[in-house]
Amino acid sequence: MFDFSNKVVIVSGAAGNLGQAVVAAFLDAGGTVCAVDHQKGRLADILDSSPAHDKLFIIEGVDVTKMQQVADVAQQIDTLGGKADILVNTVGGYAAGERVYQLSNAQWQMMMDLNVHSFLNLSAAFVPAMQSKGSGKIVTIGAKSGLQGGAGSGAYSAAKAALLRLTESLAAELKENGIQVNCVLPAIIDTPQNRKAMPQADFSKWVSPEKLAEVILFLCSPASDAITGAAIPVYGSA
Repeated sequence: MFDFSNKVVIVSGAAGNLGQAVVAAFLDAGGTVCAVDHQKGRLADILDSSPAHDKLFIIEGVDVTKMQQVADVAQQIDTLGGKADILVNTVGGYAAGERVYQLSNAQWQMMMDLNVHSFLNLSAAFVPAMQSKGSGKIVTIGAKSGLQGGAGSGAYSAAKAALLRLTESLAAELKENGIQVNCVLPAIIDTPQNRKAMPQADFSKWVSPEKLAEVILFLCSPASDAITGAAIPVYGSA
């Protein structure tokens, strides 16, 4: 349905459940994918199973919450695959249990690092090249929780709310450069970890990583050229 031939796609958090689905979807659609992840060795299965070996570049051991590491990766990608056309940041994290008045600096900082600073660092590294090309697509991964706080999840909700506001602001800043910036808002993603944490839930109501990846590909395709600064709810039937 989508054709990303001759497009260079950056996917951060590429070995995560959603990251793997996004990498596979872009490869299936003909894209050249630079898969970035913080751990080493987790992406081997993607490489082994993909028929598009020559279009997949694996870059591991990268902490995207560290600006210098991300800047170094951007230079490496320029050499490997060329300037980025598309950036999808699937890096994020969830922590809960602490009430707002008891919130620790550690939990607050972790939520901001994973959900906000990762996006800021990747934007700083890759947006200038998109501006020079006069085109680009950026997709962030928000959450339904970013629209309304809940008991025990204040830091997570605040971080996802901040990410959404930053996505909207970046979209406004880049729209004259031909760059669209959008956010997807999943509710509960159907992952092995979530199934283990909530074994009594109705998994059929959750959204799969593959379905989320389809929405992300749409937002990175020419079909979405008129859409920027949007927050797309992808809730499944939950």
